[in-house]
Amino acid sequence: MAYTLHRGDALTVLSGLGSDSVDAVITDPPYNSGGRTSGERTGRTARAKYTSADAAHDLSNFPGENRDQRSYGYWLTLLLTESYRATVESGAALVFTDWRQLPTTTDALQAAGWTWRGIASWHKPVSRPQKGRLKQSCEFIVWGTKGPVDPDRHPVYLPGLYTASQPRKGRVHITQKPVEVMQELVRICPEGGTVLDPFTGSGSTGVAALREGRHFVGVELSDHYADLAERRLQRELTRDDFELAGPEE
Repeated sequence: MAYTLHRGDALTVLSGLGSDSVDAVITDPPYNSGGRTSGERTGRTARAKYTSADAAHDLSNFPGENRDQRSYGYWLTLLLTESYRATVESGAALVFTDWRQLPTTTDALQAAGWTWRGIASWHKPVSRPQKGRLKQSCEFIVWGTKGPVDPDRHPVYLPGLYTASQPRKGRVHITQKPVEVMQELVRICPEGGTVLDPFTGSGSTGVAALREGRHFVGVELSDHYADLAERRLQRELTRDDFELAGPEE
């Protein structure tokens, strides 16, 4: 399997991708959430929003986390429109979001042309309890297809609920997703097909795609995280070559 990692703004890079060139879009965009008021959402860094004070110094910020609600919805629609153009007929889009941005994400997916197919949940068992409130222990995966579902392209039965904690040991990204969850999700892409992630971050979706026998195209704006993703993807390719050759070689 092979990968391509683009460095730059997602909208700019996506506009240069060929039409019908990828089989699935699986991505975790900045949520622009994490606050009770507009000031809290737009006035704090990603690190301040999503990490505790004792963990913050170990993790780098990422850009694109300070849009207001209307600009976020417009931007996400543009992003998913370009992704739609780049995806083959009957290809799928899976987009992570949280409870605050769930309505905006479902609207943007449909406005971009995708047929909305449902919502899956990622359950995080060790999420922080909140006194006097219901525990916010889930993030969501809004998914749809470009046109009809083709059972021949998607001969898998994937669950709608994934339970796994966010990586703690070796965590390198503020909003890092578990590779074991991403390995399940990339199976919506046909074997040997190409997964696109316009927000690669530290590369978990790409690692999962390579492990599951898919090609990967990623885009990352942050040089810091692009460097991390490059190292993880290269390490994954090296691991595959080592296993194919055998330990004695």
